[in-house]
Amino acid sequence: MMTPRSARAQNRILIVMACFIGIFCIISGRLVFYGMKDDPVDFNGPTGSVLAARPDILDRNGAVLATDINTVSLYAEPRKIIDPDEAFELLATVLPDLNFEQTYARLKGNAGFAWLKRGLTPKHKSQIMALGIPGIGFRTEKSRFYPGGPTAAHILGLVNIDNQGIAGMEKYIDSQGLSDLRDVGLAHGRKLAPVKLSIDLRVQHVVRDVLVNAVERYRAIAAGAVVLDANTGEVLAMGSVPDFDPNNPFNALEKDRLNRMSAGVYEMGSTIKTFTTAMALDSGKVDLNSTFDATRPITIGRQTIHDFHGKRRVLTLPEVFLFSSNIGSAKEADVVGIEGHREFLVRLGLLDRMQTELPEVARPTEPKVWKKVHSITISFGHGMATTPLQTAVGAAALLNGGMLIAPTFLPRGIEEARTMAKRVVSKKTSDDLRYLYRLNAQKGTGGSASRTQVPGYRVGGKTGTAEKVINGRYSKEVRFNTFIAAYPIENPRYVVLTIIDEPKPVDGQVAAGAGLNAAPMAAEIIRRSANILGVLPVFETAAD
Repeated sequence: MMTPRSARAQNRILIVMACFIGIFCIISGRLVFYGMKDDPVDFNGPTGSVLAARPDILDRNGAVLATDINTVSLYAEPRKIIDPDEAFELLATVLPDLNFEQTYARLKGNAGFAWLKRGLTPKHKSQIMALGIPGIGFRTEKSRFYPGGPTAAHILGLVNIDNQGIAGMEKYIDSQGLSDLRDVGLAHGRKLAPVKLSIDLRVQHVVRDVLVNAVERYRAIAAGAVVLDANTGEVLAMGSVPDFDPNNPFNALEKDRLNRMSAGVYEMGSTIKTFTTAMALDSGKVDLNSTFDATRPITIGRQTIHDFHGKRRVLTLPEVFLFSSNIGSAKEADVVGIEGHREFLVRLGLLDRMQTELPEVARPTEPKVWKKVHSITISFGHGMATTPLQTAVGAAALLNGGMLIAPTFLPRGIEEARTMAKRVVSKKTSDDLRYLYRLNAQKGTGGSASRTQVPGYRVGGKTGTAEKVINGRYSKEVRFNTFIAAYPIENPRYVVLTIIDEPKPVDGQVAAGAGLNAAPMAAEIIRRSANILGVLPVFETAAD
């Protein structure tokens, strides 16, 4: 017969057994749970953020520009590797490109973890699993995929092997808090809200296609373009070729893959005369009826300023703009003075580093101390260098009624734009500039007039053909060409700026000025994209 004491002892044994069974069931259940998950949450590799998700990047209409996909990566636990030689030989049958010295050193090491190969295919995974190598495992990671390939490469940028943004809008997204979420583990395996850009993928495709064709047709070393909303500052499209494929960015760091539109600074040639003429008009000291003596060249120090399309007579202000007179532009700048000249360019944002979301933005260059010779040469586009994108932004301010609006790669409404806009010239000056732009597109020099016209759209524009500095001297054979266009010119909605670097003559032509290449590029972009952007053509029967 069981005594009370023995009964109590038996009950204690039963309680202890029940506790052990309960703990065993909990542990077994958790092991089964983790074994069924793709991403073991308590696994720690060499980086703590390889499982971190990134938000999708969308264009303004919801088209996917960048998204995350799952990939598989191979790792080893060297302490569990029985025979490093055999392990490597077996792996090499599936992955023959494995670096022997590096991989073998990792396999025979004493570390608890070592990456062997990132971004494997499902086929590779199944083949390696069939080998049954102890101490070898796989981890599901997030990898970035860009459906459009190189279409918007310079805007979207890049991520590194750990899915962290290192360039373009990918880097901007990290800087806005994604890196902090990753650090505290809140971006791991989560579906994050997508980031919508101002870019229109359809227009972006048109721009890149035009640039690729232009580099081939004009045998240039590079080309670029931007389509800018003149009233909101939104960048609808921007491209620079040569570019790269962010899905396989092996050549992304080559210097010729530079984003020339925002990360390159250039002397913008006669497009700068847009600002010089606007400056003179806005000073109130001249108007459209003013005249400037361009009878003879200007000599200052050792430099003599000539006109390429010289008329050798007194020119009205519209003629200075129409004939792209260097002498006339110099005298326009002289009306304002050296300090006023520099202040105006600062006011238009041409001499300071541009503020926008894209990280790759270069700082303009200018003389350390402005003298009269600097003011004269800068008046027609030599002696200072700025980025093409901020040139387009400044031109938009002169044509949209006089309001400077910082560029953005994110959606921005008209009301938001108005709250941040800064008046830089009077409405009267802007009206005069629109008149000059339209006049120049119709009758301008340099071959741009006929090549700028787009049937159904009233386009205004200004060319710029800048001689490049080669070995410290301006070369008459090597050029950097630009064209600024705006449409509809009476009330511009969009500004298009094109550049082409070192173009060559084509079709039996002896010249390669901007009117023969940069201007047709802009016209082609407008012809193919205006309807996409909602600007319908208007065909007039009466004389323009």
